[in-house]
Order: sequence, then C-alpha cells, then structure tokens
Amino acid sequence: MTTHERILIIDFGSQVTQLIARRIRECGVYAEIVPCTAATLDALLEARPRGVILSGGPASVYAPDAPRLEFDVRTLAEHHAVPVLGICYGLQLLAYQAGGSVIPAERREYGRAELFIDRTDPLFEGVPSPTVVWMSHGDAISQLPEDYEPIAHTENAPYAAIRHQRLPIWGLQFHPEVHHTADGARMLENFARRIAGASGTWTPEHIIASTIEQIRQRVGSRGVLCALSGGVDSTVAAVLIHRAIGQQLHCIHVDTGLMRAGESRTIEQLFREHFDIPITVVHAGELFLERLRGVTDPEQKRKIIGHTFIEVFEREAARFPDVAFLAQGTLYPDVIESRSVAGPSATIKTHHNVGGLPETMNLQLVEPFRELFKDEVRTIGRALGVPEWFLERHPFPGPGLAIRIIGEVTPERLELLRQADEIFIAELRAAGLYTEIWQAFAVLVPIQTVGVMGDSRTYEHLCVLRAVTSTDGMTADWYPLPHHLLGRLANRITSQVRGINRVCYDITSKPPATIEWE
Repeated sequence: MTTHERILIIDFGSQVTQLIARRIRECGVYAEIVPCTAATLDALLEARPRGVILSGGPASVYAPDAPRLEFDVRTLAEHHAVPVLGICYGLQLLAYQAGGSVIPAERREYGRAELFIDRTDPLFEGVPSPTVVWMSHGDAISQLPEDYEPIAHTENAPYAAIRHQRLPIWGLQFHPEVHHTADGARMLENFARRIAGASGTWTPEHIIASTIEQIRQRVGSRGVLCALSGGVDSTVAAVLIHRAIGQQLHCIHVDTGLMRAGESRTIEQLFREHFDIPITVVHAGELFLERLRGVTDPEQKRKIIGHTFIEVFEREAARFPDVAFLAQGTLYPDVIESRSVAGPSATIKTHHNVGGLPETMNLQLVEPFRELFKDEVRTIGRALGVPEWFLERHPFPGPGLAIRIIGEVTPERLELLRQADEIFIAELRAAGLYTEIWQAFAVLVPIQTVGVMGDSRTYEHLCVLRAVTSTDGMTADWYPLPHHLLGRLANRITSQVRGINRVCYDITSKPPATIEWE
C-alpha cells in the first residue's frame, strides 16, 4: 500500500462513488475507496487518512438490512481529529447514528436544484449562493440530531447541508461529485485541502518518481515480462517500467491476426523508433484463425483466444530465463469493481489482458497503475513522452475484432471489417469528432441484404457503426453523429469495401445494451 497522504471514501453502494475519488484526486490529493464492510475503526486508523468521506447508496438507513458502520463516526472526529464528510446516504447515516430522524421524503428530489447557503463555512469557501446542485434521494432528515445545525437548504430540502457544532463533521444531501453540481469540485477540494489539510502532492511527477522507486526495490536485478496489447494501459506501463529497470524489461506483442488495420506495425514502430525499447513481435494470426474456424459462440471465441494467447505467450516467455515478474496494466476500477457493499470479493479481476495471468508461469505481478484511473494513466503517459495521438486512442477489446464479427471469424470477414473500421475512424478524425467519442467501431453482421450497384443486384454483408460517449465504460450514451457524416460514411463504405452493401448506425445506450456487440 502506498504511503502518501490520503482521503478514504467508505462505499455504501453508490453508482458514482468512483467519481468522488476522481474529483479528490483532481485537486492533487490521493483518494482510496473502501467497502463499508471492511471499514473497521482499526483499519481506518491504520491507514492514517487525512479525512473520511461516506458515499451515497441506494438503501434507506432505517431499513433492517441497510449497510452501517460498526463504530460511531464521531469517534474519528473527536478522538482522532479526522474530519468526516457524508454525502447523500452518508449524510443520513451521520444523522441516524447521532439520534436524528430519517424518513421517506414527502417529495422525492431528483435532478437539478438551487442550493442556498445559510451560514459561512469552510466547506463552501468560494462557492456562490445560490448554486446549482444535483439531488438524488428518496429519504430525508426530518429532525436534526443534537449538536448539528443546517448550513444550506434547497426548496425541498431544509437540511441540504449540515455540520456538527463542535466536531469536524459535515453532511451534504446532494452529490458534489457529479458534473451537474456546478461547484461540487470546489466543495470537495475545500474538504480535502482546507478542512482535512492535505498538501496536494498527488501529481504526475510524484506518481512517476515514487512508482519507479517501488519497482526498482521490488524487482532488483530480475527480469519483467510485459504483454503489450497495443492499448494505452500496457503501453504506458511498459514505458514507465523501462524507465525504472531498463533492459531488464522484456516486451512481447502477440499479433493475433484479430487486430485493427496496421495495429501491430504501429506498436512495433512506436517502441523501437520512438522509445528505443526492444520488443518481440509474434505473428500468430494463422494459429488463432485455425483455432476459431467454425466457432460462432461469443464466449467460446473468448476462451479460445485467451487459451491460445497464453500458449503463445508462454512459449515466447521461455526465452527469457531471468524473468520473475509479469507486468499488467491493472487499473483502480479493475480492483474496486470486484468488491461490493455486501462484502469484499475474494478475487481481483485479471481479465483486462487477453488471457490474464497464466497460472503455470508462477510469476509475481507488477501492476504500476493499480491505484490509478484511466485518465490518470493518460496524464502519466504525457509526462513520460507518449505521443498524444496514441494516448487519445479509443479502447480496444482484448479478443480484438473477433467479437465485432458476429458469427464465424474468417480471413475474408476480418478484411471487410478492417476496411470499414479504418474508414469510420478516418472520417471521425477528419470531422474533428474522434476525441469527443469514448469508443467508435464497426461491426460485421452475418446477414446479407439485397442491394443494387450499377446495373446488377448484390447480396452482401451488413455493417453496423457504433459510437458512444462515456467516462469509464460502466455506462454509455450513443453519440449523435451528424446526418451528413453518416451519409458520407455509408457512401464510402459501400463503394470502397467490396462485400458490404448496407450500413446502419447503432443508437442504443448502455444499459440496456453493452458497448461491444459480443
């Protein structure tokens, strides 16, 4: 565990708990999420936090099975001088613990509301009154507990913000972490920096320096393997690890034959020419396609690709007998998504690489980004000199184009999809829309439709285009591409990709759909 100063966030099941951590980190303070079931007083004190935030959650504090804490949060503030901030459910838990009354609200409040600040308070330093906040609650405080006082209200919530009269404890009924709360970032910064006294040293330079030192101490003179998928996470991890241990790092890129157009060549050139980092490129496309022949079930595709990847990777890894570690681009969401309010998970996700960690290799993991979000990795990449055009690339699934070809994966279908996908991305870049979109790609559907080209009838493939906006991939909205661009895309794909005669655009959000099709 890292030794830098931190704000601990106790998670009660809110869908936006990760946003609290991200907002705190944006002001230069490290924030860490802890499931409420693991948040014992001893564990919190051992972590020596500067402050503690209680997240929102879907439960009602008065329900018999509602998530609670085994200790009174006033103990943190009164006996250990640790400030506490409760958000939504966290506010209600503060009040409930202290003897206040929480009941179903007469008028549930969802969406934007105007917050009026009633008392001068360090939490609201620099925040105008009124200010727009985002509400999402079905319960409300009907009676404040002893020693608490209101400091802000909305039309429907007289206790929209409260504080303890003697102790450093605050509560907010609204969500300061979401984008819709106009001055929410300022409020969270006030808590972390002004109230909790964090110095704000969580910077890219600090992260790089401390991570390099940790890697050197742990690895020593032994070797590290890195499986380069071609994505941002593994690439930035490799560059950082190489800066720490130099030639002890061995990078392997397996070209599965399921990559985007020019993908493997781009990775090879980036590492050899831009970074001067040795890389082994294994061209295994024929093997993967042979194993996938006749397979149509999506889950079976994934398993075949994962097992084959491990087989190829293990064979290449045997060429480096000094290796004792495997580098993975594990991100913080990969870790915390496997935990739950009902209890910490016994396993941590390792499927962000194609096959995960091969059990037979007996290698220790090096995960330099285990505490970072995706946007933080991009920031680290910029500081390390990774080109911007690479850092801004859209996510690409580990199984590659195999899960964007519905049905059997064949060389002919792969080529059709590559061409269509390349046209799609090129047009988005030309229109200046690429960086506004989280992920965009083409899908080849095993449905042939009738068409007319010239004087002949055709019976060719259907191509579906998908573009979504998102912050972390957990939820996503379809992107409203301009009609003239959709028309240009359809014209280019049907005229330039022989074998596709119809183009559709997917306008389904996540949920109910997923981002990928398989």
